[in-house]
Amino acid sequence: MIYIEIFIAFFIPGIIGYGGGPASIPLIEHEVVHRYGWMTVDEFGEVLALGNALPGPIATKMAGFVGYEQGGVFGAIVGVFATVAPSLVLMIALLSLLYKFRHSPKVKKMTMLIRPTIAVLLGVLAYRFFASSYEATGIWQTGVLIIISFLLLEKWKVHPALVIAGALVYGAVFLG
Repeated sequence: MIYIEIFIAFFIPGIIGYGGGPASIPLIEHEVVHRYGWMTVDEFGEVLALGNALPGPIATKMAGFVGYEQGGVFGAIVGVFATVAPSLVLMIALLSLLYKFRHSPKVKKMTMLIRPTIAVLLGVLAYRFFASSYEATGIWQTGVLIIISFLLLEKWKVHPALVIAGALVYGAVFLG
């Protein structure tokens, strides 16, 4: 029964918490503190503070913690799944709708209009990465990493995950 309660406690804020984590925090508090009584307001505040200190979405971190406290590892899995389930279901539904109408001229035009926007956003992101790398490590190491990464990806067709892992190892060994 506890797993159903954990699911409901995090699924409801996931559905009606429009605006992401910050908008769903009061809803999660209502479920966890007032409805089920799993925590006091002070304990919830401490979990919220700890969750804000860690990277990643706040709602999933809180769901994992509360789910683990109430139902162990499986409770944490249920809590995190309940938090992401509304978005997951909506994405699958919208993707299937888009796939259904993929041959429509309007859908093709929409995707053609989105591509330049995505390209610009990726270009800005790449520039920011380059600028922060240049400031942190200098032009020579940044240039060498860019050239080696380009060759590994384009010439030798190495999987991107391996290139990223190699860059992380390089950074840990030579820059750490």
